[in-house]
Amino acid sequence: MAIRAVLWDVDDTLFDYTGADTAGLRVHLEREGIAGRYGAPHEALALWRAHTDRHWARFAAGETDFQEQRRDRVRDFLGQPALSGAEADAWFARYVEHYQAAWTVFPDVVPVLDALARSHRHGVLSNSSLVNQDPKLRRLGLRERFEVLVCAVELGVSKPEAGAFLAACEALDLAPEEVAYVGDHPEIDGRGARDAGLVAVWLDRAGGHVPAGGPGRGPAPQGVYRITGLAQLPAVLAGDTRFGARSGIR
Repeated sequence: MAIRAVLWDVDDTLFDYTGADTAGLRVHLEREGIAGRYGAPHEALALWRAHTDRHWARFAAGETDFQEQRRDRVRDFLGQPALSGAEADAWFARYVEHYQAAWTVFPDVVPVLDALARSHRHGVLSNSSLVNQDPKLRRLGLRERFEVLVCAVELGVSKPEAGAFLAACEALDLAPEEVAYVGDHPEIDGRGARDAGLVAVWLDRAGGHVPAGGPGRGPAPQGVYRITGLAQLPAVLAGDTRFGARSGIR
């Protein structure tokens, strides 16, 4: 069956989230006068990401709400468990200002969206919220490129659960086998999309190299296409199997 639409992850797929997070956090810690507490910028980012991942998992499990997981990230990162909600919100808001100032789209995004504009429909499935992702995509000049924007917070289920991918396919009124999903994480995006019946494409921008301050991600899961740049995507959608994909996709 032909691939008629592409669903996209946002952070570190369309948008350089890691670059913005690194730059924004570095400036924020400098302005707060606490940069020296966390070592090198990549060490500070690794700690911030660890707290982010832990508290997002609590939110995804229904153990806390969206705003409180943000507050808990700040409390843990600062080592101040008694920090009030208002104080944590203010600290996070100051961080967001610096983070947003560093927002940028990867250079291969607009060319591939242009190349696929006539042949494929496009949508977004994100593990964030509409409150975050809609303004972000608008500010980056991308929102009008996508028919649908489906986010985990409003949906009530997140990747890699099949329900998240299937809900996004339903929003496009297409069967899963008619939809490709492109994301930067081999398990959450790649394996999750594959298991839900979509054509799964892992965008491995690091090309198998170990990013600074982070672990390598290894080979693609079986049955998942692995590409190192979006210029390779049109060939995948056309059924070219040079990129480590399962056979039989047309």
